[in-house]
Amino acid sequence: MAVYRWAAIGGDLLAAVVGVSVALLTRFGYQVGAGYLIFGCLLPIAWVASVALARGYETRSFGAGAEEFRSILRSGVALTALVAIASYATKSEIARGFVVLAIPVTVLLALLLRYFLRRDLSRHRYRGRCMRRVLVVGRNGEAATLRERLEKRPADGFRVVAVCRPRGETRGIGLPGDLLDEADIMAAVNRHSADVVAVASDPELTGQSLRRLSWALEQCGVELIVSPGIIEVAGPRISVRPVAGLSLLHLERPSASAGPHLLKNVFDRVVALVLLLLAAPLLIGIGLAVGLTSRGPVLFTQRRVGRGNTAFTMLKFRTMCVDAEARLAELSGHSDGNAVLFKLRADPRVTKVGGFLRRYSLDELPQLINVLRGEMSLVGPRPPLESEVERYAADDTRRMLVKPGLTGLWQVSGRSDLSWDESVLLDLRYVDNWSMTLDLLILWKTARAVLKGSGAY
Repeated sequence: MAVYRWAAIGGDLLAAVVGVSVALLTRFGYQVGAGYLIFGCLLPIAWVASVALARGYETRSFGAGAEEFRSILRSGVALTALVAIASYATKSEIARGFVVLAIPVTVLLALLLRYFLRRDLSRHRYRGRCMRRVLVVGRNGEAATLRERLEKRPADGFRVVAVCRPRGETRGIGLPGDLLDEADIMAAVNRHSADVVAVASDPELTGQSLRRLSWALEQCGVELIVSPGIIEVAGPRISVRPVAGLSLLHLERPSASAGPHLLKNVFDRVVALVLLLLAAPLLIGIGLAVGLTSRGPVLFTQRRVGRGNTAFTMLKFRTMCVDAEARLAELSGHSDGNAVLFKLRADPRVTKVGGFLRRYSLDELPQLINVLRGEMSLVGPRPPLESEVERYAADDTRRMLVKPGLTGLWQVSGRSDLSWDESVLLDLRYVDNWSMTLDLLILWKTARAVLKGSGAY
């Protein structure tokens, strides 16, 4: 990871040099004063220092989550404020046009370079390189769950090398089992050359025991991470606060205030209207292609269930022959989908044009009209059929607390290749952790998922 850190520092320096150069040439041309040259030389150093103070070069954030990008954004805001305060305190005349251009260009270029650097790191990790060796500590069920989660996302950089369990429990996955004791855990750390110890939630390894373990690991330079057992709740909802001399884990309620939801509603409708206007020629072309190549209506309508179990009519371009519903019974035994959803990779009912539309999700463009009507959102859980809702378990009904979406976590995480349980978990994760930032991130990832066409059939 040292190579990644130096590459990140070099990328940030390059971004700052380019940002300063663009600002100087735009603001002053080739007649730059000595003061601005000195300031331009100091700004890249200040930028790297600002990112370092925002923990942008910490190993734990490399390639995992959005913390890396947030550190760059925080650094941009902090550096702008610092320059403004320093300018006021020293009564120096720093051109606002220079600052307003230099720092935003630096931030944007740094974000872009860090994005490509992360992509390269992810490619290496999927090949088994640049991984941190993890020793999982916990009981059978909790340890197995944590191990599965860590190994499911190699891009995060964790490779489980062993599992420590209490003696007497079955070893199930064929890895070494040890007592949940500090001495035995430290011995396992040395034996497997672990870089990280991941503790699954366990009542026996808490309080003073966990504290002593952290001290022992600190001396060996080994990182300690603890799973609280709340696996579907994102970081912004979890905080540690001191209460009565104890560090207590606080779980905030999901966003329920009217303001953010009103903002989401306005954002959805404005963006849907703009997209409909921009895509009008494409919609007309797709409609003509569907109508001229197969018999039947251009649009396919279907009853779906929205927020609060309210039914609505969802619109799609027709991608199947007109007797598709009648032929469903003869194909039901060949489903490639999951226990609830019927999907068929080589569905004979799909038309030639329909296959292309499905692969790139173009058949779903008319759902922008549903978004305009307020029946759907741009981002949300998958809109279920009434027959599916009837089969929901108690936990599954929580999906109905928000509007269904044209895209969502299911769209950017595998689409039709997901099992039913995986689809439900993704929808519940969205409901529990919704924010406008998450919506924007999903919309960004949707474009890549659609262009790749993976998991769509």
